[in-house]
Amino acid sequence: MNHFLDGTKKRQFILTYGVFAINGMLALSVGSLLPFIRDARGLDYAFCGLIVSLHSVGNLISSFAGGALAVFFGRKKSILLFDLFFALSYALILFGGGRSSIALAFLLTGLARGASSNFCNVSINSLAPGKAWALNGLHAMFSIGAFLFPILLTLLTAAHAEGWVYAVYFMLAMGILSWLLYVLMPVEDDRIPKEGSGGRNYAFFREPLFFLSTGTLFFYLCAEQGVIGWMVTYFKDTGFLDESLSQITASVLWIMILAGRLTVAWASTRTRKENLLPAMGVGMIAFFLLLISSRSTFWIVAGIMGFGYSMAGTYPTTVSFTGGLIQKYPMAWSFILTLAGIGSIVMPSVIGRIAESRGIYSGMSAIGAVLVVDLLFILALRRYVRKNSCL
Repeated sequence: MNHFLDGTKKRQFILTYGVFAINGMLALSVGSLLPFIRDARGLDYAFCGLIVSLHSVGNLISSFAGGALAVFFGRKKSILLFDLFFALSYALILFGGGRSSIALAFLLTGLARGASSNFCNVSINSLAPGKAWALNGLHAMFSIGAFLFPILLTLLTAAHAEGWVYAVYFMLAMGILSWLLYVLMPVEDDRIPKEGSGGRNYAFFREPLFFLSTGTLFFYLCAEQGVIGWMVTYFKDTGFLDESLSQITASVLWIMILAGRLTVAWASTRTRKENLLPAMGVGMIAFFLLLISSRSTFWIVAGIMGFGYSMAGTYPTTVSFTGGLIQKYPMAWSFILTLAGIGSIVMPSVIGRIAESRGIYSGMSAIGAVLVVDLLFILALRRYVRKNSCL
């Protein structure tokens, strides 16, 4: 472990963890700010679903383009370009007018988030190839940023709902800080080499591991973005929780995700990581059903806590299986992120459309079916890994 943290690599490791914590704030601000932006701008469910999906569209575009541009311009120049969109998006929310500005802002938040996710995951995978503890630690930092933002937003809006504007100013400052941290970050192997003409760049399309990992992440991201993007609005509009408690549920979710990721990071050093995934899949289904079927505050919070804890390690643990693919095929990670990211684009709009016609409860209930399919992919991935003993 120590050789991962020597000299320049140690600085890169620490700064990567730091910018990913800010990226967690970016991710959670989308869902937490949504009800305030909706009320302030008079938006309907369908348009809200559209802009949450635009966030995911931006995430998808930059997840691919961030890796592709690094081949030509280098990883650092690429991330510095995309990370500028972070601050710009919040400037548009503050000073832009009309629906088009809001739509563009949500698209830009996705562009910044996706590029950062690509850069940080690849960096940590390069520093600690195939090490689940390192990726779970990275995503634990994401969770810290994610649970802090709703707490801040609740404090700022406790007296007056208009206080959400100050939260946007805070995120604008975080966007500037994020860019400065990337400026300071040393990046080894900055220029990704082009492959020869033998098609080696795309040979990962013949790997079953690529499709099983991508499928697991696709349906996981459907559920994750559906819950993150709509949970606060769901509780606020159904009245199952009061407004301030609805906002806090986002922090509760991410505190449990943090606890879960730390648990998985610890457990993955003591047991085979593929054995952890099925328990996570079953837990997500069970606790989501508890969350969506409950009406009392106690059981709703219990469902949120259990769901967050169960989902925590699914993404980083699945990504850790792809470490060998990413090292062998530099473009593999961009394709995994791009294809899996389609799930986070589709699901928020699906929920918004269902909510517009049948109500927000029906829209949120659709996540349950997605979780069942994700469990099937998890079981197939586990079977493949055990059979091949490749990781």
